[in-house]
Amino acid sequence: MSSREMFGGKNADQMKGSENVIDTRPVAAIKLLTLGDSGVGKTSLTIRFVCGGFENRFIPTIGMDLQEKIMVYHAKNSDGSKQARGQRVHLQLWDTAGQERFRSLTTAFFRDAMGFLLMFDLTHEESFVNVRSWLSQLQTHAYCEDPTIILIGNKTDLEAERQVAEKAARDLADSLGIKYFETSAKTGENVNEAIDALLEQVMEQMERCVDKATLPPSLANGGERGHKLREVDEAHDDRSGGCAC
Repeated sequence: MSSREMFGGKNADQMKGSENVIDTRPVAAIKLLTLGDSGVGKTSLTIRFVCGGFENRFIPTIGMDLQEKIMVYHAKNSDGSKQARGQRVHLQLWDTAGQERFRSLTTAFFRDAMGFLLMFDLTHEESFVNVRSWLSQLQTHAYCEDPTIILIGNKTDLEAERQVAEKAARDLADSLGIKYFETSAKTGENVNEAIDALLEQVMEQMERCVDKATLPPSLANGGERGHKLREVDEAHDDRSGGCAC
């Protein structure tokens, strides 16, 4: 894909004179994974973000699917404003199958992912209850004990069918130290905001690694959020009587 295609028809010379300068360094590849039960809207969310469309038909993902998007990330200054110079990012959104029979394939991708979109269906309470099971698997298979996660309650367009209270979801997110968004893949509500928030956290973590030439404490030995994920894992074991099945 040419720079003209990626950046709305501007060529390199035009971009040099623009207010927002595009960094000419190689594109950073960022791999994000969507997780959650089958039917929560993982595929629809990634398609909405990348293509801007929505498909009403439900077709379960078989194994893994991939949506890709070239975009520009602007780091923040100390005052919270965005820096003028942007970094090109090759965002890879891996859509994982939620069915149990694909679980071993899904977990095999955990270690290579830089961030996770953990989703549930606001109209299906069981998918929210199962968030703890997904968190337990993340704690076991992710690249570290403190993975970067955004919790998403999808299908706000079906408010009349809501089964999960916003407060319950926010309380869970707060207890884990992660951000929570309520989205609609159908209308596009908060879809960009949720994925942008995860991308920002991942990029900031990468910048800290570069600045300090070392891994941050969260990657080295787990941080506060990682500790809370361990608590979720232990609680899950207690409820299941310690049985692995």
